Amino acid sequence: MTQVARGVIPVEVDPTVPVRDHYIICGANALAHRLILELIEHYEVQVVAIVPDRMRDHAPRIERLEGVATVLEYSSVTDEALLAAGAGTARGIAMLDGDDQANIHTALSAQGLNPEIRIVLRMFNQRLGEQIQVLLKNCAALSGSATAAPAFANGALARPNSVRVGDRYLYVAYDTDFQAGHLCVAADRVDRQDLTRLRLLPDTGPASREFIRLAQAFGEGGPIEVGPPDWHGGSPDTGDGVAVLQTLPTEPRLRVPLRFRLLYKFLDTLRFFTGVRIRLVLFTAFAAILSSALIIWYFNRSFGWTLYLTLLDMAGSAQPDQMHDPTGGTGGPWQRVAQVIVTFSGIALVPVLTAIMVDILASGRRGQPRSPSAGLRGHVIVVGLGNVGTRVATLMHELGVPVAGLERDPQARGIAAMRALGIPVVIGDGPLAAQLRIARAQHARAVVAVTSDDAVNLEAALEARAQRESVRVVVRLFDDDFAQHVYSTLENVASRSVSYLAAPAFAAALMGREVLGTLSVFRHVLLIAELTAEQGGALVGMNRNALEAIGGLRVIAVRLARSPDTYQWGFADRSRGLLPGDRVVVVATRGGLAKLNNAAPEPVMAEPAGS
Repeated sequence: MTQVARGVIPVEVDPTVPVRDHYIICGANALAHRLILELIEHYEVQVVAIVPDRMRDHAPRIERLEGVATVLEYSSVTDEALLAAGAGTARGIAMLDGDDQANIHTALSAQGLNPEIRIVLRMFNQRLGEQIQVLLKNCAALSGSATAAPAFANGALARPNSVRVGDRYLYVAYDTDFQAGHLCVAADRVDRQDLTRLRLLPDTGPASREFIRLAQAFGEGGPIEVGPPDWHGGSPDTGDGVAVLQTLPTEPRLRVPLRFRLLYKFLDTLRFFTGVRIRLVLFTAFAAILSSALIIWYFNRSFGWTLYLTLLDMAGSAQPDQMHDPTGGTGGPWQRVAQVIVTFSGIALVPVLTAIMVDILASGRRGQPRSPSAGLRGHVIVVGLGNVGTRVATLMHELGVPVAGLERDPQARGIAAMRALGIPVVIGDGPLAAQLRIARAQHARAVVAVTSDDAVNLEAALEARAQRESVRVVVRLFDDDFAQHVYSTLENVASRSVSYLAAPAFAAALMGREVLGTLSVFRHVLLIAELTAEQGGALVGMNRNALEAIGGLRVIAVRLARSPDTYQWGFADRSRGLLPGDRVVVVATRGGLAKLNNAAPEPVMAEPAGS
C-alpha cells in the first residue's frame, strides 16, 4: 500500500514495506511518472517518490501507482527528505525536477549519505553534466530534452531519426524504404489506424529458416521463383506494414541545397531590416546604378575602369581621375548622364545601407529576439520554447533549415537562446491562430508543438492545419490514447512523447546500462545499448542465441576484447560465449533490456585456441 508523507516532518515508514535496495525518484513531472512506471513494470524494483506537491502535476498519478512503496511530499529535496526516503540504503536515486543547480546540490547530499548510491541527474546544460559525471562517483547526467529533440526534429523534416554506433548510423525504415542488408525486423503489423497491433522485435524464427526456405525452392525440376520473405509472421496478404533496422555509413542528410539556404538568409535579412518603402528605394537605386554602369562600360569597354568610376561616383566624387583619356572627355553626354545618376543614387543608397548595418550590429544587444519577417518561407515553426523546444529549434538552425519560434512566456528559457542564434520569435499571449499567422504558418513546411500542455499542442496543430492543409505537424502528447486518436484521424502528423522517449534511457542509466540512443516506431521506443561483459557479470559466457532467447532484444554487433575498435555487424558466430572485455551492441525493447539486466550469470566458456 502506498504511503504519503506531507510537510517537512517525515512520516514513519511501515516496516512491512521494503525500504532497502530501493530507488528514489525526485520529481512530479511527466518524466518522473514515466520513469517510475518503467522501474515498476519492467525492472520490478521498489520505488520511493519525493514530490514537491502531491496535488499538482503528475503527483496524483504517481500516488495511485501500486508499485510505489512510499510517496513523500517536500517542497525541496533536503537532507531530511533524503533520510526519510531511505537514501542510506537505496541502490539509486534520480533527480528529475528543478534546475541544474538544485539537482547537483541534491546529488552531493545523496552521495554524502550513501557513497555507493547510483546517481542519475537530469541536466539541461550537457557540458556541465559531463563535468559532474567526473566529479561524482557512480553518476550519470542525462538530458531528457536532448534525448527526445532529434525525434521531433526529424519528424518535422520527414526523415529517419538515427543513432550513431561506431562509424555507422542506425535508423528505422518502413515498408518499401528498407534495403536488403537490414539488421533485423524492428516491428511488424504496422497499422496507423490501430497501433495497438504493432509488435516490436517480433519473433521471426531461427536464423536458418531463410536458408531452409531457399533450399526447398530448388527441386529436381530446377529453380522455383521465390517471393519475398514473410516478415509479417502471418499471411502475406494481411496488408500490414513492416519496419526494419538498417545502417548507413553517413547520417541521413537533409536535402536543402546550399544556394537555397543562402538565398533564404539574404531575403529574410533584407525583408526584416527594411520596410516596403525602403526596399523600393534600394531596388530603384540599384537598378539605376546598374543601368548607368552598363552605359559607362559601353564607352570604356573596361570592367575595371567601369567599376572604378561607378564606386567613386557612388561615394560622391564628381571628378574622378580621367588622365588615361587623351581627349580629356568623359565619353560623351550619355556617360555624363550615367555618372550623374550614379552620384545621386549613391547619395540615397549609402545612408540606407549605413542604417541597416547599424541596426544589424545593435540588434544583438536588444532584450527580445526579432519577429518573423514578411518573406519567411519553407520554415519550421516551433511552438513552445522550453527545454525541448529550444533543442529542436537549435537542431533546425544547425541544419540550415529556416525556423521561427512561438512562445507565450517572455521569460521562457529559450528566448535568450533564440536571440543569440538570430531566430525570429513571436512572443505574446494572444490567440494561437493569430500568433501562427504572424509566424507565417501559411507558408511553413512544418509545425512542431512541444509545450507541456497536450491540449495546447493539439490546438496548435489544428490551427496550423487550418491555415495550410499540407503542413506537416509533430505534436508532443503524453497521453497514449490521445495520441492514438490523433494518428488515426489526422494525415501527415506525427506524435512524440518526451517522457516516453527519455524514460527508458534514464531507467537504464539507473541500472548502470549505457544507452547510445533511442529510436521511435510511432509511439513505441527501441533502445540502442552497448553492454560490456564484465568478470562475474551476467553477460560473461552468454552467446548470441542465449541473449536473444531472453526476448525483446536482438544482437546487432559485437566488439571483441582482442579487437575493440572493430564492430562485427550481424555477429555470425551464435555459439561463441562472451568473454570478459567483450562488448555487445543490442537493439532492445524497454522490457527486453530490463530482463537482460536481471539475467543470471552463465558459466564462463573458454575461447577455442586459435580463434
